[in-house]
Amino acid sequence: MNQKIALITGATAGIGYETALLLAQNNYNLILTGRRKERLDALENKLKSSFNCKIMTLNFDIRIKTETELALNSIPDEWKAIDLLVNNAGLAAGLAPINSADVEDWENMIDTNVKGLLYTSRIVTSWMIERQKGHVINISSIAGKESYPNGSVYCGTKHAVAAISKAMRIELLPYNIKVTTLSPGAVETEFSLVRFRGDLEKADQVYKGFTPLTAKDIAETILFIANRPPHVNIDDLLIMPTSQGSARDIFRK
Repeated sequence: MNQKIALITGATAGIGYETALLLAQNNYNLILTGRRKERLDALENKLKSSFNCKIMTLNFDIRIKTETELALNSIPDEWKAIDLLVNNAGLAAGLAPINSADVEDWENMIDTNVKGLLYTSRIVTSWMIERQKGHVINISSIAGKESYPNGSVYCGTKHAVAAISKAMRIELLPYNIKVTTLSPGAVETEFSLVRFRGDLEKADQVYKGFTPLTAKDIAETILFIANRPPHVNIDDLLIMPTSQGSARDIFRK
């Protein structure tokens, strides 16, 4: 394969989906992961029919260690030469104070946002180490820089992503592997719909009165980061809508 290879977790919607579209246009073959097989299949068909790229899809639940290991270790050797890993899979579940939040929501966020990222990174970075090259982009959040009420565990998981990324950056220095933490502010995707368990009215309220970022904005930022010269690494990048000044301060008209 002459094209670069990127592996994107959580590719079936939002940032992952738009990143797959953009990388496919920019000389990448793609390994795409997700839990929703019908969406993975639809994305694969779209990319193959629209762009000159090769696609591999892996349908598994990143929260489950055995599934993740089985799926990643099934990748053929010629696909293991991964140039770019985008650890995108993540979610927020619920919005409640510490004393009344749903413990299952906590476990879902921790298992997806932290443990899933670790399971994937452990395997893929070992392949990068063998090749002495690669780039890991971990999608964190403004919530990984500031905590806010009723989001304690979600904020905790994204703070964990930031801390893990910093350690990974140092650990992988001897192997010529780049590590980037990318932290978006408000991005209009399925994020709030998932947080509010499909309540469209509540989800819509999150983005009313201002112009949020789009998933494509973040995909374009990922491409920019990935395209820096070999001697340049973007360690930590915070990207916000113009109307947002902090995790909680959004100017709405």
